[in-house]
Amino acid sequence: MSELRIAIIGAGLGGIAAAIKLQEAGYKNVQIFDKNDRVGGTWAENTYPGCQCDVPVSLYQFSFAQSLNWSRLFPYASEIQAYTEEIIDRYGIRSQLRLNTTVTSAEWDEVNNNWLLKTSNGDETTAEVLIGALGQLNRPQFPDINGREAFEGASMHSARWDHSVSFKGKRVGVIGCAASAVQLIPELAKEASLLKVFQRSPNWIVPRNDRPVPPEEIALLMTDPEVAQNLGAATRNLLYENADVFFWQAFSWTPEGRAAYTLQAKEHLNAQVADEEFRGKLTPNYPIGCRRILFCDDYYPCLQENHVHLITESIKEIAPQGVVTNDSQTHEFDILVYATGFETTSWNWSIDIVGQRKQTLSEVWSPTPRAYFGITVADFPNFFVLYGPNTNLGHNSITFMLERQIEYTVKAVDLLKNNGFKALAPSQKAQDAFNEKIQKQLEKTVWADPACNSWYKNADGFITQNWSNHTRAYAAEVSEILLDDYELVT
Repeated sequence: MSELRIAIIGAGLGGIAAAIKLQEAGYKNVQIFDKNDRVGGTWAENTYPGCQCDVPVSLYQFSFAQSLNWSRLFPYASEIQAYTEEIIDRYGIRSQLRLNTTVTSAEWDEVNNNWLLKTSNGDETTAEVLIGALGQLNRPQFPDINGREAFEGASMHSARWDHSVSFKGKRVGVIGCAASAVQLIPELAKEASLLKVFQRSPNWIVPRNDRPVPPEEIALLMTDPEVAQNLGAATRNLLYENADVFFWQAFSWTPEGRAAYTLQAKEHLNAQVADEEFRGKLTPNYPIGCRRILFCDDYYPCLQENHVHLITESIKEIAPQGVVTNDSQTHEFDILVYATGFETTSWNWSIDIVGQRKQTLSEVWSPTPRAYFGITVADFPNFFVLYGPNTNLGHNSITFMLERQIEYTVKAVDLLKNNGFKALAPSQKAQDAFNEKIQKQLEKTVWADPACNSWYKNADGFITQNWSNHTRAYAAEVSEILLDDYELVT
């Protein structure tokens, strides 16, 4: 293969980084498709008030593409989206973008050993290599509540924010109280005349300890780029080490570590909420780490404002005027916000990816998605997934995982080019062995606790999302390609 054609679906952080690293490896014929009109992926789509990263920026930005254009330790979505624009221009890959272009299907052609891609505008293209960088948190999920379409006021999902709607002086209901909710609720409280938060179950919350990055601090670093680079690397390494230790202490069955983090969360709650009965409503009945741990400093204080009310009664239905709870009370609103997260466990991508057995990826991954190290999939040749099954984290930065997955992908593409292989895909045996191994490891984590129901696992209890170990273990596992685990077409 003298000139490999490579198609990347998704222009979020993963897709952009893949294009950069492929370009550095000498691959010029790369196209990046994205349905949106700008890059950034989830950080372009999630524009709700207060949308912010839970990971410190020193650890979240790519190790190979550091920036000083940050205003806070924990950056807002708009700044991360701007960062993706910055690095696209820095590495000169804007010409590879095909924005406003939805790939509707990609089918493997066994005769020509390539992928046929079709787009929503009727175009077709082929590529020897296909990279799926669609992410996990981009398909909004609405709760299964009767009457949702009956509401006569404005309504929106947090991931599809309607900026034309004014919240000034309005009665607002927010359904949900997890990661997005704890960020947007304090912001909405600044505008709304009445705000009610419908909580199905509380979440463990620990302090974020965010702060602005003063202009003077940025100016000081900019005067000496070498010092800035060294300081950035040192900070990143320290945060990384602390985050990986967090895996053993909070997510594995380590009673001492779990007790310590539970105490930290309870102390945060006790410090901010004086009323014992109210604290009881905000205290989870499941072990910490079982669901996503939230980082927030202003959520608890917001709930205690006079015009903000926490509703723990279950929702019966949505009525034209508002929300009806099981106690037959109707809560009237002008605006309803669904902060109810994303569809994740079924991995129901909007794109039909058809492998060599003429099955779609959605069919193969139903009801339990499985991949080989979350990157390659049996019977889907020359197909690479970024942020795939069992590569999510609860303790570190997903950008670290993306970098390792991209390095692995580039090595695989090099094998195709340099060794004369036409195609490669993991064997079913190797993929099954990998999944059996990590599921056994996951049995020893808090996510497997019978008391734990979360988006990390499907209805059958199979943990489809999370990696089973610390991130350095993942890096070691994918540091080289084991050809014995692959089926090759020569």
